[in-house]
Amino acid sequence: MFLRSAPAPIRCLLLALILLVSSSSALAQFGESSYVVPLEDDAIAYDKIPPSDAVTALLARIKQNNAKLTRDDDTGYLRSLLKELGVPESSQMLVFSKTSAQLRRITPTNPRALYFNDDVYVGYVRGSEMLEISAVDPKQGAMFYTAMPDEQGILQIQREGQCLQCHASPRTAGVPGHIVRSLYVDANGFPLLQAGSNNIDHRSTIESRWGGWYVTGTHKPHVHMGNLLAEDEKYPEKSDLSQGANITDLSKFFDARGYPSGHSDIVALMTLEHQTRLHNLLTLSNYEARTALRYQQVLNEMTKDSPGRMLDSTKRRFNSATQAVLKYMLFVEEAPIKGEIKGTSTFAQDFAKQGPRDKQGRSLRDFDLKTRMFRYPLSYLIYSDAFDAIPDPLREQMLHRLWEVLTGQDKSEAFASIKAEDRQAILEILRATKKNLPAYWHAKMP
Repeated sequence: MFLRSAPAPIRCLLLALILLVSSSSALAQFGESSYVVPLEDDAIAYDKIPPSDAVTALLARIKQNNAKLTRDDDTGYLRSLLKELGVPESSQMLVFSKTSAQLRRITPTNPRALYFNDDVYVGYVRGSEMLEISAVDPKQGAMFYTAMPDEQGILQIQREGQCLQCHASPRTAGVPGHIVRSLYVDANGFPLLQAGSNNIDHRSTIESRWGGWYVTGTHKPHVHMGNLLAEDEKYPEKSDLSQGANITDLSKFFDARGYPSGHSDIVALMTLEHQTRLHNLLTLSNYEARTALRYQQVLNEMTKDSPGRMLDSTKRRFNSATQAVLKYMLFVEEAPIKGEIKGTSTFAQDFAKQGPRDKQGRSLRDFDLKTRMFRYPLSYLIYSDAFDAIPDPLREQMLHRLWEVLTGQDKSEAFASIKAEDRQAILEILRATKKNLPAYWHAKMP
């Protein structure tokens, strides 16, 4: 309000300062700094713009009698909800650290189950009527919901704001997003925070992952922090990680009745860790672009500058976002895998079946799991609504830079580790499967 009513010279100065501060925060290190995006900013309006996510779509179908949620005696409304949201039961992962809203119910013998697809995450605690849902809005990022039966036993889904206390912080790249943490826990599931905790994604070493989680699968010669309760609470880092390695049956830890399965699949965990971080980066990119473009428009109007001219601060923000997102999407800092990793559920097969595939049968959803996570190292989330919803100027810059990387025109050190055969394969797959690519993507190289 003050900015609008201030004299023009003061408005220009104030806006220039805003641009400088916000640009500096973006440049600190995109998605890695302590900066938290102001959600009330007019360019973001997180609480004002109606959500457009999978849960909103489900509620509309229920209202139109095109969907119905039903309850069973074993898992309540869980199975029905997963089915209506298109979330596979094989994605089940189990976490026993007390690190969620229902921490009082969570123990090593009653872990919290998580399920996910490309844009929805569902949490379930055995014995609780409440289900937790996070759905990715293409423009606004994570939207949080709880689902509880009313007095008549009908499931009611409502949006929650309290989740943002943890899920809009530096741990989530400063936007409404998701966190996957690894930490040591005691025999009751309480985090031993004196030993620290790690945010986990595909850059994290296998050895640092899954503290507080159950993990089913084989992964020799790696060890990890999963399946373990700290033997020495004063020095939990001295725990023998080999004791939790290569576990394929969790029955010695807890009774799995009341869960869809007894799996906490290692491949599902690895996919979740990759995906959550990228969702956060895509949301941050969207916010950065909208904020920069709005301030640029206002400043151009006040200074009567050319509306087509992009400010240097906007260029810096776009370049920072492009570099960070493409490095992550192309797995250039991925922790290496030594030896084959195998899950215990059908998750890997279910995930890969979703395609899309080119004429040679190749897909960005094909796993490798021998030396790296995916056979063709570019994230499948390039097909997501969240990627496509990034404002045009920034998305177009990302696509052009990606094209330069894949065609070998980008000679920068950041992408030098990508092998020529991988660049060519990814380029061919995208040309065949990614809709609305710019025309130059399909032109023959000179």
